Amino acid sequence: MTPTPTTRRSHRDEPHYFPAGDGVALTLIHVRGGADPVKGPLLLMHGAAMRAESFRPPVSRSVVDMLIDDGWDVWMLNWRGSLDLDPLPWTLDDVAEYDVPAAVRYILAQTGAERVKAIGHCQGAAALSMATVAGWVPEIDTVVVNSLSLHPHVPLFARVKLHVLRPLMMSRGSYVDIRWGDGPETGIAWITRTAVRLAHPECHSPVCSMASFAIGSGHPALWHHENLDNATHRWIRTEFGKIPMSLYAQMAASNRAGQLVSVSGRPGLPHGYAAQPPNTDARFALFTGEDNRAFVPSGMRATYAFLERTQPGRHTLQVIPGYGHADVFLGRRAHVDVLPRLLHELNRV
Repeated sequence: MTPTPTTRRSHRDEPHYFPAGDGVALTLIHVRGGADPVKGPLLLMHGAAMRAESFRPPVSRSVVDMLIDDGWDVWMLNWRGSLDLDPLPWTLDDVAEYDVPAAVRYILAQTGAERVKAIGHCQGAAALSMATVAGWVPEIDTVVVNSLSLHPHVPLFARVKLHVLRPLMMSRGSYVDIRWGDGPETGIAWITRTAVRLAHPECHSPVCSMASFAIGSGHPALWHHENLDNATHRWIRTEFGKIPMSLYAQMAASNRAGQLVSVSGRPGLPHGYAAQPPNTDARFALFTGEDNRAFVPSGMRATYAFLERTQPGRHTLQVIPGYGHADVFLGRRAHVDVLPRLLHELNRV
């Protein structure tokens, strides 16, 4: 008899609370299905201004469903950029140095495993890549990342926002809040919301338009509307929050440098995370949508070339036609077009 496919209704969530390396409170959601996992632990890392729940959109088959049915032991991290946690300024240095290693070691302590695999999206993917190549998480043996890894290449208008608009907005506040699209804030929030609505007539969802402004450049920037079903397009209204200006400052510095760079000034941090050979034996599987308007595919090609120079033939890059940034996970057909490719990479020996 064919087992009944896992759905969101059959998930059993076990929340875990633990501190990051600098004491910031984080959470892990251990997701169980109807049967015990037969494979090892797997860490999921969401994007900026999102949360762990972003891996479970209201589609017919989410990545979590498919991972559980494939036998994986799924752990979803709410790192310090999660909208489920109290907002605070952060940089990718903080996430890579403090959050990722603490989460990995907590999972291994809970499971008794010696190794872990990981999937990251957007800035979660960047922090995961940084921690791995810096050698801070030698327990990770496979890294699957979507959209961004070590080289943040962005569209032209996104560069204008990073290098021209960002300094102006930093003088007015510490965050860009994607929920400004729903109001009722005044001042810079009202100005931004109004300008974004005028610039994005393609969608009547204020949060969808604000996400395009905050994270990319396009109409829309993060997905093809035709890839999202109506339920998911409504759902995203609650799934985005604040992005600190400290992250935008790091993205601006990294974009100028051509690779992710440290901005925290702490001893022991590499200035450039792709400036020296990776300090890891982990295998990278890089994914991005061909139409990505948050981080254009040339950035993932640059990361792949960097990895191949030092470890030729070990890593993979897949550019998915017909997809953009987040619809790789949120798309109504992602379980057919994209997610089987991720599972294949996880199961490679």
